[in-house]
Amino acid sequence: MKKILFLTGTRADFGKIKSLIQILENHQAFEVYVFVTGMHLQREYGYTLIEIERCGFKNVHTFENHTHETTMDLTLAKTIEGLSWYVKEVNPTMIVVHGDRVETLAGAIVGSLNNILVAHIEGGELSGTVDELIRHSVSKLSHIHFVSNGNAKKRLLQMGEIEASVYKIGSPDIDMMFSKHLPELEIVKKYYEIPFEAYAIVMFHPVTTEAEAMKKQATDFVAALQEDTHNYVVIYPNNDLGSQAIIEAYKSLKNNKRFRIFPSLRFEYFLTLLKNTQFIIGNSSAGIREAPYYGIPIINIGTRQQNRAIHANIINVDYDTESISAALKNIDGHQVNKATTDFGKGNSAALFLETMLGKDIWEINHQKQFREL
Repeated sequence: MKKILFLTGTRADFGKIKSLIQILENHQAFEVYVFVTGMHLQREYGYTLIEIERCGFKNVHTFENHTHETTMDLTLAKTIEGLSWYVKEVNPTMIVVHGDRVETLAGAIVGSLNNILVAHIEGGELSGTVDELIRHSVSKLSHIHFVSNGNAKKRLLQMGEIEASVYKIGSPDIDMMFSKHLPELEIVKKYYEIPFEAYAIVMFHPVTTEAEAMKKQATDFVAALQEDTHNYVVIYPNNDLGSQAIIEAYKSLKNNKRFRIFPSLRFEYFLTLLKNTQFIIGNSSAGIREAPYYGIPIINIGTRQQNRAIHANIINVDYDTESISAALKNIDGHQVNKATTDFGKGNSAALFLETMLGKDIWEINHQKQFREL
């Protein structure tokens, strides 16, 4: 039996890997472990460990990596230390990490330096800002790559990765997006006490390379929302440097009846809200990746999603109040079409399991080789 250790540090990456964890958990060939850290354990951001516990996984380990100094390097160092001790206790066959978070980098470092296979979900993509540095670094530290599309595979080959180590499975969250088991909208509204008949979703994250401008950006963004007339479901940012400026700006919305503000939402419940929203505004990857699949218009603010997949449904604007307000005035008449982009067909978990059950993946050399184009 092979021991597979998944690492999760945010509500977003857990939403991406949940179906992959579940499909291995339910198969007798694997013993699954889940290392939970980061935002999941911070009450200010919704303490989303609760959502993981609801899944009933057998082996869940929590580690608090948050420091009073919110710099990414210290978070990285602490996560490496905690994960290293846990890895020596469990002795996994493989560590599975996702995306471009600092916890992801910690998982890749611990695995590669302990001669453990590292599998990276959704490598080879363009993140923008410091996240892109992390994503590509993780790819170079990983032995196996589960990519979402052909472009991502091509980039990994450009980076010298061996073609036999790259498996195209699509984006795992697409599995959940079109699941027949998503809750009905009225159930979600009742659960979260959302009174609006029609609403839009707000998801605005800090850009670490623009941290000094974050306070003004957040203030201008909130001012545009206050001048507008739509109802809004507002979801807290991630916990990157600058997030406190955004949370502080949201305080002025607290008593405004057009706004419902949440530290976090259950992923399936969020998808139902997204599927039925008028539009999404902010700079979340949900606007770039998920929303186009539902045919939802997007107002994308600033540079955070720069160079990522661009669709006709996306209106790109600058950070200032005037630009955002102008987009809001026109959003109701914005014509949209559902995306036909290549992020999979909703069978990522099945393809993941098929690969994990094969022989080839376990014969990949722990000693990585660089392949010239």
